[in-house]
Amino acid sequence: EDNQCRRCQGNVSDDDSEDGKPLTARFSRKRTGGCSDQTVSALKKARPSDASDSSSVESEPKDEPEHDGRKKWSTLVHNGVVFPPPYKPHGVKMLYNGQPVDLTPEQEEVATMFAVMKDTEYASKETFINNFFTDWRKILGKTHVITKFELCDFTPIYEWHLSEKEKKKQMTSEEKKASREEKSQQDEKFMWAFVDGVKEKVGNFRVEPPGLFRGRGEHPKMGRLKRRIRPSDITINIGEEAPVPVCPIPGESWKEVKHDNTVTWLACWNDPINEKDIKYVFLAASSSLKGQSDKEKYEKARKLKDYIRSIRANYTKDFRSKDQRKKQIAVATYLIDKLALRAGDEKDEDEADTVGCCTLKVENVTCLPPNKLQFDFLGKDSIRYYNTVEVELAVYEAIKEFCAGKKKGGHVFDKLDTTKLNAHLKDLMPGLTAKVFRTYDASITLDTILNKETTDGTVDEKAKVYQRANKEVAIICNHQRAVPKSHDSQMNKLNEKIDELTVELEKANKLLSKKAKKRKLVGSDGDAKRRRKLTPEMLQKKLSQVETRIVETDNHKNNKEDLKTVALGTSKINYLDPRITVAWCKTHEVPIDRDKHFTVLNKLF
Repeated sequence: EDNQCRRCQGNVSDDDSEDGKPLTARFSRKRTGGCSDQTVSALKKARPSDASDSSSVESEPKDEPEHDGRKKWSTLVHNGVVFPPPYKPHGVKMLYNGQPVDLTPEQEEVATMFAVMKDTEYASKETFINNFFTDWRKILGKTHVITKFELCDFTPIYEWHLSEKEKKKQMTSEEKKASREEKSQQDEKFMWAFVDGVKEKVGNFRVEPPGLFRGRGEHPKMGRLKRRIRPSDITINIGEEAPVPVCPIPGESWKEVKHDNTVTWLACWNDPINEKDIKYVFLAASSSLKGQSDKEKYEKARKLKDYIRSIRANYTKDFRSKDQRKKQIAVATYLIDKLALRAGDEKDEDEADTVGCCTLKVENVTCLPPNKLQFDFLGKDSIRYYNTVEVELAVYEAIKEFCAGKKKGGHVFDKLDTTKLNAHLKDLMPGLTAKVFRTYDASITLDTILNKETTDGTVDEKAKVYQRANKEVAIICNHQRAVPKSHDSQMNKLNEKIDELTVELEKANKLLSKKAKKRKLVGSDGDAKRRRKLTPEMLQKKLSQVETRIVETDNHKNNKEDLKTVALGTSKINYLDPRITVAWCKTHEVPIDRDKHFTVLNKLF
């Protein structure tokens, strides 16, 4: 619980003057967990880190864009996707009931997937183990000697894995460079596409390798085998006159080849864990097509400012409606507006028990007199949303009424679903969705903080303001991540650095004190040359420099601790209108190339 971001707490005003204010200004917020407002000294240190589905909750899935039927391109040429290399058996035998066991390459591959995770938290999770063993048993077959997980010993394979890792570490810099160059040459032709004759970079052109699904939070499917994706799973979308990419695996062929110029994806396939979900290959963020779709998304959010006053007046009026459906829509819209909640979708039984506004259950909301609501549920990607807020009395009474008489598991908004809510939102404003509300609130929060807090300081000081604004947005949107594995070691290194600087400071102080005494004794006839070597002024300057480094390092440490579970990258990439960022950079002379993401934005806008 200490790592959960607790968001807005305080009074909600419905004054028209607040229509353009960010959520942080509309709520007085109290946070727990010892978080501070210290920030790092450079914006580039806030870049989102690469992470797998197990270690980070900062990424947003790349869903297919809304299909508006418009023609997106006339010609499209690309080279398809890159498949992971085939499995190479290592031949190391695991133990079963103390005895070595023979495994086929397919069986060994799955056993190795589990063995290499021995030191992770997943290897001790019951759900993960059960799902892994169930899927592995299907590959082992009914007649195989392995029938009980508790008799399995994967240690020999794990030790082989460690030795392979060590071999890679021992590679010379020349060997590593040669390996990188070889890989780069192999990838080169897949990295680019030609759209209407223009060379554009492709986003993620790699097919995910097989492995054990980790998921986020306590996902019920963790440990399931993500099977190897084959060409027969993949649909290619390409120009009608363009050559179809050659299938790289002999004897196999693509599932389908399309020539749909009303969509922007290049390839797609069904997710091996959740078959109804589709994985897409798109052009990179720096491409003109992606930039145009993003621009339309942010423009839609910006237009909300012209409607927000009437929308709020509309739902406020319906808080006391006798029509229960209308009343529930009004309260749900209020929560989406004020708390930036997702709408929420119904899920299958084998999916994670996640919740959005429309799917809130009575146990997810606690009414605290006189007018507070405490929310506690798993949101998207199984990220816990825990928040206590003061709401308007009419909203408090309505929620209390909606929950009355319902048992655990009952829906708060039983007259409402996402389809009905989205239809209502589109009646209020063309194209309005819960995500448009989130984008609007995120962008207006960024704009307000940047305008209010940016001063004529150094670039580093301005960067701190941007990071603080980014952090506020991440908290509003409940963008969290797991604590990075390297966090503790990084904190230890920073503490050691502070200790070293403190010792250096003490030495400088002693030297300064001795120097002052010597000057009194020696007077004007002393050793002038010696005094010039280390004057009191020089010592004082050194003291100031060391003190500054201590403060900066301490701020860096506090900032790392403060942000260890906050995912800054998700909001930066998906919710913050880049026009605000670019305009701020240019107005305050912050180099665009200070942040990799800013560089992309500059090209697009």
